[in-house]
Amino acid sequence: MAKAKTDTGMDTDGAEGAGAAGAPDVTSTLGYEQARDELIEVVRSLEAGGTTLEESLALWERGEELAKVCRRWLDGARARLDEALAEEEDEAEEPAEG
Repeated sequence: MAKAKTDTGMDTDGAEGAGAAGAPDVTSTLGYEQARDELIEVVRSLEAGGTTLEESLALWERGEELAKVCRRWLDGARARLDEALAEEEDEAEEPAEG
């Protein structure tokens, strides 16, 4: 698959995990807000049109990667919240010592 640059200047080849030549995947180091903001820009670029088919496909693939990053962050936040709520429930149910 051809490599393309997104409007943020990042290379993408549509593959998850390691990038070209075994380079680390940049999306794995993105914070939620960074991924969300870049995803918004990708969507705007796609909606605006004026790109070639190859550029549009590269943007779409980058958008898919960014959406996965956002989903991982949100799933992790949900798991942490569920864990905290479960601990709070457990503490409330324990009989008071004394």
